[in-house]
Amino acid sequence: MLKTSLAGFIFICITTAGALFASLPGYAQSSGHDSTGAVSQANVDTVVKAHPYQPNPKKAGLYSAIVPGLGQAYNHEYWKIPVIYVGIGVAGYFIADNLNNYQSYRKAYISRINNPNPTDKYVNIYTTAQLSQLQNDYNKYLDLTVMFTSLGYVLQILDAVTSAHLKNFDISRDISLHMMPVATPNYVGFGLVANFK
Repeated sequence: MLKTSLAGFIFICITTAGALFASLPGYAQSSGHDSTGAVSQANVDTVVKAHPYQPNPKKAGLYSAIVPGLGQAYNHEYWKIPVIYVGIGVAGYFIADNLNNYQSYRKAYISRINNPNPTDKYVNIYTTAQLSQLQNDYNKYLDLTVMFTSLGYVLQILDAVTSAHLKNFDISRDISLHMMPVATPNYVGFGLVANFK
């Protein structure tokens, strides 16, 4: 059980790592506005050079659904591809291990039913009742591993779609919220002012 839970946890962490790194300051861009709020041509050119295209989120999701990691390649986030395939490798290992153990214990259990002289490799190691319990446990582990793998597959699709949506999202420091004096015809006091440069 611990092995299966660990495999699922590792795979989910690996496939969702992109969402955490997408918010790092290195992904920020200039908003393209000067001090008067107008968009200057120099700033527009800087933004265009920083992100030459806006990926289509539907295409990114479709590509990742067909081939895991292909949506990330479409979004030009190539560093995520090896991360996804490491997760697939870990999941594949645990699926194969749980399946082999389940089949081995099941075969031994079936051979012992109504057989007074069992010849399986677990003779004098496990009783018939223990073999039954072991095959049930590994069947459950296999189901959990497949469920976690499916969840990881869906998460890498969602990561591709979300990254495509947020490719040109402005997370620079030009967006701020601060307190300042506000004067209106009937009121003088302090208020919250959102500043979008």
